[in-house]
Amino acid sequence: MQPFTTLTATAAPLLRDNVDTDAIIPSREMKSVSKTGLADGLFAGWRYTQIGGRNPDPAFILNQPDYAAAQFLLSGENFGCGSSREHAAWALAEYGFRAIVAPSFNPIFRGNCIRNGIVPIELESGPVANAAQALPLTIDLAAQTVVAASGQSWHFAIEAEAKAMLLGGLDMIDLTLQRRDRIEAFRAADRHQRPWAYFAA
Repeated sequence: MQPFTTLTATAAPLLRDNVDTDAIIPSREMKSVSKTGLADGLFAGWRYTQIGGRNPDPAFILNQPDYAAAQFLLSGENFGCGSSREHAAWALAEYGFRAIVAPSFNPIFRGNCIRNGIVPIELESGPVANAAQALPLTIDLAAQTVVAASGQSWHFAIEAEAKAMLLGGLDMIDLTLQRRDRIEAFRAADRHQRPWAYFAA
């Protein structure tokens, strides 16, 4: 995963509550178990004028020129609710979103974001959206701040482990391997105490 440190980018306001994972990536768009090939289906039910089609709806925020290259998404309460499909986080990441600002997230979706390099930031999104107004925001993960071009800033909370994973671009396996020395020390001690457990079958 790409580490997240500090990024200045456009924020797209999709200020809807209860955006569920089927809206983020409809089941008909999930044609493989791969993390790739999903960006085109992101928000497909809202992004295109007909089901299964690819004719952009000009009214949808991501189809508007000011937000075409947005890397931050602003949304409402309970973002990522519904099914636990990890494809939702994969689609957002492949499209290019690096952070989502919302008042609250579904816990499973929030964890999926962290494991896929997307920073989930819990803030009241309305004031942030008003401050952004198609201008860039700067997110500093180390300082845990969101700063608008106007100078307004907000502090957000994030768990230490999640912050470490995102700053380092680490998945759970990478995080575990940071403790390789302790793991090997345990295995060596355990092998000494229970050698029979290590006999090859």
